[in-house]
Amino acid sequence: MKIDIFSHIFPAKYRDAVMKVVSSNPELQQRALTFPPDVTDLDARFKYMDKFEGYVHVLTLSEPPVEAIADPERASDLAKAGNDSLAELIVKYPDRFVTAVACLPMNNMDAALKEADRTIKDLKLKGVQIYSNINGKPLDSPEFLPLYEKMEQYDLPIWIHPTRPETFSDYKTEEKSIYRIVGLYGWPYETTVAMARLVCSGILEKYPKLKFITHHCGGILPFLAGRAAELGPKRMLEKGRIAPLTKEPIEYLKMFYGDTAIYGPAAALMCGYSFFGADHMLLGTDMPLGSFSEPGIVGVKLAINGINQMDISASDKEKIFSGNARRLLHLP
Repeated sequence: MKIDIFSHIFPAKYRDAVMKVVSSNPELQQRALTFPPDVTDLDARFKYMDKFEGYVHVLTLSEPPVEAIADPERASDLAKAGNDSLAELIVKYPDRFVTAVACLPMNNMDAALKEADRTIKDLKLKGVQIYSNINGKPLDSPEFLPLYEKMEQYDLPIWIHPTRPETFSDYKTEEKSIYRIVGLYGWPYETTVAMARLVCSGILEKYPKLKFITHHCGGILPFLAGRAAELGPKRMLEKGRIAPLTKEPIEYLKMFYGDTAIYGPAAALMCGYSFFGADHMLLGTDMPLGSFSEPGIVGVKLAINGINQMDISASDKEKIFSGNARRLLHLP
């Protein structure tokens, strides 16, 4: 079996609810409509999945984050609609979708905590998804700590999906990012920054059993592991804001999990493997996103082929393909 830990979906019912919320905002409406049809079209998705033997999905809702498009009350309603749609899918198609990951209204923490409980206890979802920043707030903001405590108690992971708007320009002299740079390079940077903040603020010290799954194999972190090792208490940390860490920050960074959604060859995956190790890598493809030339399956092909070509043992490949996902999500 090959368990795709980071596949995206925009269920039809949820998409209708989102479109009602963004109907008066052309920019948000366009953002919600930029995905290929197979994000919603189940027949197209199944056709692509059938090309790969033993290939199943863990479902995550596609962008945009509900807190980015709705006020706290409506964000809560949207999250419930999305999660109910996910629960319906995993019940209806258990041979396709082994489980799903809850969406939370992170601009309404009381509702987010209740929704985490509801989705895990009642809907039987296996974790929650948040974004690399919450409407511009860093993930180490104190208001988010109750969620981290709760997820450590549940012993279920938190998925971190990167986000950065096009209005986040690459240069101060420009009003927005161009050439798709914001997604191609800005998002992996966002992931890495979020990881660093969670470590340096002491959150993984406070919650040592908390598990985070990062999209795109930890962003730029594996390639810059040598520089990350310099992120120590005596260097490069802002004076007066150093958390009381009992280990070097690089050791906490290795506690994260990285997926394989980097659209790269075995050499790139080996970089992630050398940093995270076999026990902290999982098959992730971004399906059905990732390419406009061959939508649906290009990320899957690259990830599966890349893992097969890695110079590692068969047992380590099995961990990446499915073993680690089974363990993290408590799957049979």
